[in-house]
Amino acid sequence: MAQKIAFITGGNRGIGFQTALDLAETGVKVVIGSRDLKQGQEALEKLRAEGVDAEVLQFDITKPADYKAAYDYFNSNYDRLDILVNNAGIAAGVFPGTGPEHSASAVPLDLLRKVFDTNFFAQVALTETLLPLIKKSPAGRIVNLSSILGSLTLHADPNSPIYNAKSFAYDASKTALNAFTIHLAHELRNTNIKVNSAHPGWVKTDMGGQQATMELADGSKTSVALATLPEGGPTGGYFHMGQSLPW
Repeated sequence: MAQKIAFITGGNRGIGFQTALDLAETGVKVVIGSRDLKQGQEALEKLRAEGVDAEVLQFDITKPADYKAAYDYFNSNYDRLDILVNNAGIAAGVFPGTGPEHSASAVPLDLLRKVFDTNFFAQVALTETLLPLIKKSPAGRIVNLSSILGSLTLHADPNSPIYNAKSFAYDASKTALNAFTIHLAHELRNTNIKVNSAHPGWVKTDMGGQQATMELADGSKTSVALATLPEGGPTGGYFHMGQSLPW
């Protein structure tokens, strides 16, 4: 059986980098997408120093031309793509230092558009571009990096742990991404492709900050589990560490 090929957007640091490390341990060849090629090359050197079979692709999730370049790369080198981890995204005020806090009634519309462009529209566009290659895989897997903050059920429940953790642009963008997961999984329900949303947890990264409750080593576990699901695994789900989350 041919070695599985994975593409991890934003794979040069944080959860994306850890996902690359952990996926490689399962025998997968990883290609990390990095907006800054120099930083990507540095990450690649670190991966290879750990014995990881990896490559780097200059990739900016906000540039549509890069979607086609990614398609051409995987098409010409592998003629397929087995795993797509839509990891790249922005926080926009969810964590300290990542942007202005904002309520639903006062969110700047330019910020709302920026967050949706990155966290939703770009994810949809990239997935649509690469889907013909994923369909060539004997066991395609698509993992959309969501957040528990995308759960409408929990946001509406005064007793939930996130009830008061509301940052409208980010939360709504992840809710929309969850909708894409559900719809795409339904569309592909009779294929060998599985599509799921992952909540990695609040992880100690540059984005999450050092006050986060999870170590980086654990932040990739949900993504890796969903990227390597067996044939009988779930599709169209929303998970954290093996547990289903309410939409």
